[in-house]
Amino acid sequence: MSLESQHAASYYAATARNSAPYPALQEQLSADVCVVGGGLTGVNTALELAERGLSVILLEARRIGWGASGRNGGQLIRGVGHDVSGFARYVGQDGVRYLQQAGIDSVELVRQRIAQYAIDCDLRWGFCELANTPAQFAAFKDEQAQLAELGYRHATRLVDATHIGEVVASEQYAGGLIDMGSGHLHPLDLVQGEARAAAKLGVRIFEQSPVLRIEHGPSVTLHCAHGKVRAQSLVLGCNAHLDELEPRLSGKVLPAGSYVVATERLPEQVAQALIPQNMALCDQKVGLDYYRLTADNRLLFGGACHYSGRDPKDIAAYMLPKVRKVFPQLADVRIDYQWGGMIGITANRFPQVGRLSQYPNVYYAQGYSGHGLNVTHWTAKLLAEGIAVGHSQGLDVFSAVPHLTFPGGKALRSPLLAAGMLWHRLREVLR
Repeated sequence: MSLESQHAASYYAATARNSAPYPALQEQLSADVCVVGGGLTGVNTALELAERGLSVILLEARRIGWGASGRNGGQLIRGVGHDVSGFARYVGQDGVRYLQQAGIDSVELVRQRIAQYAIDCDLRWGFCELANTPAQFAAFKDEQAQLAELGYRHATRLVDATHIGEVVASEQYAGGLIDMGSGHLHPLDLVQGEARAAAKLGVRIFEQSPVLRIEHGPSVTLHCAHGKVRAQSLVLGCNAHLDELEPRLSGKVLPAGSYVVATERLPEQVAQALIPQNMALCDQKVGLDYYRLTADNRLLFGGACHYSGRDPKDIAAYMLPKVRKVFPQLADVRIDYQWGGMIGITANRFPQVGRLSQYPNVYYAQGYSGHGLNVTHWTAKLLAEGIAVGHSQGLDVFSAVPHLTFPGGKALRSPLLAAGMLWHRLREVLR
């Protein structure tokens, strides 16, 4: 078995509580639904369907949580993406309010799932959005007011630049907005815990079973190297790793590299001084920084999203200047883990959820643009509603937002988006 088929050498893989493998598909099987993709989208869709009494087979090309679902920054933060108010022309004001509420309710769904299935994943509540400029801090007041209007039941608090040290020991910020309804966790433990819950409900899970071909029709047949699955409905939850399995969808998502490092264990007093309230933190830059403490007092620091299609040769060397800019007091810190992987970026930074017009029994969800930890759970719920009940109002709202196919084909998608992101970063610097 190749190293590429195993989890990335991340902090999460090194500390996962239960990574027992599932078998590869070696036979011909049938089910009500076949789910392709063993990340948070696929696992939670399978779990939701099993809870509704449907028979489900899940096929994963590598390992459960192998992609972004098991190697992300672990920040469980409200929201479904960037500002959704611009989608009013497609979904109306009621639809916009639904999307705003979904951004809140999706976090609650994760909270409930962890509690229901007793998943041990280092869940910790508390998050602070960090303003890089006074204008960004001023905008937090509007955000706080909007949360109040939506009836947000968790405590929020503005922290100005003179008091930001209560949250983070850095001089980089003009203030922050604390949100006690968001937080952080161990994502690989989460997705693997959810997979175990799904398996106990009867979901048949197969790893190391890439789908080679899809045969469409009133029922769908999926061909793997040593077996095949026939199902009445199909869910594609492959996100950045869909490749050419379904070109109608893969052209709408750009796989972009995202990178994370984890330091050596920090002394308790150092860790508490860096992030006194043990919150998840994220700034507002185009190429944002996000970071937090792990359960064993390491600083886990991520960002540096690459749109060029080329990974840094040395992730630690690439990320350390960013760490030291935020925390110059860590000039001599050692990096124990460094890893990266692909996330799915959409042109409008909004997730793509629905079913294929050509094949109405094929459903999909993808393109979370870095907001997937909570939104995957929500879209999984909508997909399961659509399949099990035949209709989902939420699925209709998400599906109403149109999505562009990246121009130029596979070869030109990355260079074109890289140029666009460079423009946005230049504007950010020149403001």
